[in-house]
Amino acid sequence: MTELKPRKSLFNPEVKRRGIYVLPNLFTTAALFAGFFAIVQAMQGDFARAAMAIFIAMVLDGLDGRVARLTNTQSAFGAEYDSLSDMVSFGAAPALVMYEWALRDLGRLGWIAAFIYCAGAALRLARFNTTLEVMDKRYFQGLPSPAAAALVAGLVWVCIESGVAGSDVRWLACVMTIFAGVTMVSNIRFYSFKDINLKKSVPFFVIAAIALGFALVAYSPEIALFGFFVLYGLSGYVQAAIGLLKRKPQ
Repeated sequence: MTELKPRKSLFNPEVKRRGIYVLPNLFTTAALFAGFFAIVQAMQGDFARAAMAIFIAMVLDGLDGRVARLTNTQSAFGAEYDSLSDMVSFGAAPALVMYEWALRDLGRLGWIAAFIYCAGAALRLARFNTTLEVMDKRYFQGLPSPAAAALVAGLVWVCIESGVAGSDVRWLACVMTIFAGVTMVSNIRFYSFKDINLKKSVPFFVIAAIALGFALVAYSPEIALFGFFVLYGLSGYVQAAIGLLKRKPQ
């Protein structure tokens, strides 16, 4: 009989199954609440607030793992909890928000597009959890679910702030939703930013670019954030195309 081995931690295979820590799980719970809040607001018709809640969940999701590593409070429970929270905040919530805002008018095609996104998020998280040990830390395989959620929620937010109704852009919403869902389960590689050393000196133009980025976000947060994630979502395909061209015989 084959011996059953215990499942390893999702954050770090070397982390033992320690207790439940309050601090990192507070951030995870807050991210889960933001995702659930987005669903509730979409059901009530407040899609702008729903989209903003998804972006808030992204910020909180980025903090819980870093807080756990900084305070040495990583645990298998926290890793599992974070994954389930991500499914709600970046899987179910964006799909439901987009469906209620624009895809409902497409009938059967609308809920199929929303399901493709939701299933893509679930498969993306499952693949990430099972291939964590062999992945190149510098790249994600497939579009990360928070970035995919930003594409969907960002389109909703930008259109609402511009006075565009969901029914007017339902086909664009359908294409964006399917694109995000399919890209999550693709083999396209996306830069993870995990090898950036914040303690290393940088040229002056980097600081100037960061200041410009803050100014753009302050002036129009919905356009700045949506534009950044659109470029990020396309960056993997551009990198893949460049790689194919380099491999072609001269």
